[in-house]
Amino acid sequence: MNLNFLAGLLHLSDPTLPIGGYSHSNGLETYVQKKIVHDRVTAKEFVENMLQHNLKYNDGAFVKLAYEAVQNEDLALLLELDRECNALKCPREIRQASQKLGLRLIKIFKRKENFPLMEAYEKAVSNREASSHYCIVFGMYAGLMKMPLHEALLGFYYTSVAGMITNAVKLVPLGQLDGQDILFSMYSVMEKTVLETIELERDLVGLCNTSFDIRCMQHENLYSRLYMS
Repeated sequence: MNLNFLAGLLHLSDPTLPIGGYSHSNGLETYVQKKIVHDRVTAKEFVENMLQHNLKYNDGAFVKLAYEAVQNEDLALLLELDRECNALKCPREIRQASQKLGLRLIKIFKRKENFPLMEAYEKAVSNREASSHYCIVFGMYAGLMKMPLHEALLGFYYTSVAGMITNAVKLVPLGQLDGQDILFSMYSVMEKTVLETIELERDLVGLCNTSFDIRCMQHENLYSRLYMS
């Protein structure tokens, strides 16, 4: 088994990567303030629902599609996917967060190697032809760095789950071991979601998660906020 990709995958999916992810709760802060998420059980439910009913049809799906577009060196398709992703992110804070995280991810990884396709994509971002969404950039680097799709998706879902759990520990609050127990329980869910994402029908990409969008929009007007989204 070729493990040359492993260090790059660990780097790309590191939850502590300095791109600013720690400053976003992706709506969780609203759920906590409204007492919807208030203990270990409801925190686990939030993470699992976000993974299976939101990320799988949205950001996770775009990671896969961007990865496949890279295999064909199809810049036009990548720009189309970026525009579609931008249109689907209705909450302003979530849309802006995704754009900022994607830009910072490019800034970090272009220090390792300048891929012509990524340079062309970055030029399109500069020309406002694309919005540098994090999931698109993640999928592109996974493909350009020749990571297997299954492992790339698992890394993407892992960093997403770990971030949500870290936020839940701070916001609910939960004990650190409670957070670790939730992470252990998500192993099989992440694997199942990876396999479902790989086989996801194209027409299901962008499936609406109304409750999530509403909570993210409500976050803009919370009386007190610890997170930017």
